[in-house]
Amino acid sequence: MQNNSQFPDTDEQQRKAAPAMRLSLYASMKSVAPGLVACLITGLLCIFASRFLSGFSALLLAILLGALWRNLAPVPRILNPGITIASKKLLRLGIVFLGLQLSLSTIIGLGPGVLLVVLLSVGVTFAATLWIGAKMGIALPQRLLIATGFSICGAAAVAGTEGVTRAKQDQVATAIGLVVLFGTLMIPAMPLLGALLGFDDRSTGMLIGASTHEVAQVVAAGGSVSAAALAVAVTVKLARVALLAPIIAGLGLYMRRKHSVEGGKNPPLIPLFVLGFIVAMLLRTTGILPEPVLSVMSNVQTLLLAAAMFALGLGVHLRSIVKSGGKALVLGLCGTLVIIAVATAGTMLLPPA
Repeated sequence: MQNNSQFPDTDEQQRKAAPAMRLSLYASMKSVAPGLVACLITGLLCIFASRFLSGFSALLLAILLGALWRNLAPVPRILNPGITIASKKLLRLGIVFLGLQLSLSTIIGLGPGVLLVVLLSVGVTFAATLWIGAKMGIALPQRLLIATGFSICGAAAVAGTEGVTRAKQDQVATAIGLVVLFGTLMIPAMPLLGALLGFDDRSTGMLIGASTHEVAQVVAAGGSVSAAALAVAVTVKLARVALLAPIIAGLGLYMRRKHSVEGGKNPPLIPLFVLGFIVAMLLRTTGILPEPVLSVMSNVQTLLLAAAMFALGLGVHLRSIVKSGGKALVLGLCGTLVIIAVATAGTMLLPPA
C-alpha cells in the first residue's frame, strides 16, 4: 500500500499558487490597460467626430489618426501591449459582430446579375493581384494580404488574413497603408466615374459597393451621392464581405498543404473568428434578434473596429512602403484598377433592378 504522504498535496499547491497567479494576471492587465484604453477612447472620439465630418467615417478617422501619430511623433512603449491586443483581439471580435449586419436573404435579394458582379469583382481582383505580384517578385504573404484587402473589405480583411499567411508585421502595415491610400482616393473618384458614365444613383451605388475597398469608404462615397446609392452600395459591399469567410478558409487550407512548417505551428484551417462571423451571419438571417439588439451590437461593432483601426494605423510606417521599392505601391494601384474595371463593366452589363 502506497503512502499518500509521499505525494504532494495538490490542494495545498493550488492554494500556494493562487496568489502568484492573481499577481501575474494583475501584472498582465496592468501592462495591457494603457494601450487598450487609449485605443477605445480614440475609437469613441472618432465615432463622435464622424457625426460632424461629412465623408469621414469613424473607422477612416481612426486609422488616419493612428498613421499620423506613428509617422509624426513617437508612440510611448507603455502603449504597445494594449495596441497589440486591440489590433488583433478587438479586430477579430469586431469582425464577428460584423456578421450581424449580413442577412443572406438581403444579399440573395440583390439578384443573380449583381451577385455575379460581386463574385467576379472579388475573384478576378484576388487572382489578378496575386499574379501581378508574383511577376513583380513580391513575397507571397504580402501578395495575399494586398489581394485579400483590395478584393474583399480592406484593413479588416488584411488583418484577418494575417493569421493564415504568417505575414510579418511590416507587411501587414504596408497592406493596410495601401488600403487607406487608395480607398480614400476612391471616395470622390467612384461617384465621379459613375456620373461621367451616366449611371443613375442605384447603378452608381452598385459601382461603389463592388469596387471600393473599405466598408467605411463605401459609406462615405455612397452617402455623397444619395440615400438610394448608399443603400445599394452598402448591400453590394456587404455581399463582398460575406466572401471573407470562404476566402480565409481557402487560404488556410492552401497554406497548410503547400507551406506547412516541419515541427512548427501551421496556420489554422479556419480561424475561430471566421466561424464566429459565419454563426453571426446565420443568426442575423434567422430574424430572431430584435432590432434594438442589432442596433446596440452595431454600435459595439463600430467601436471595436474603430479602436482596432486606430491600433492598426499606429502600425502604418510610410517608410515600410518606401522600403518595398515601390513594388507594393504599384501592386496596390494595379489591384485598384482591376477591381474598378471589373465593377464598371459589370455595372454596365448587369445594372441593379
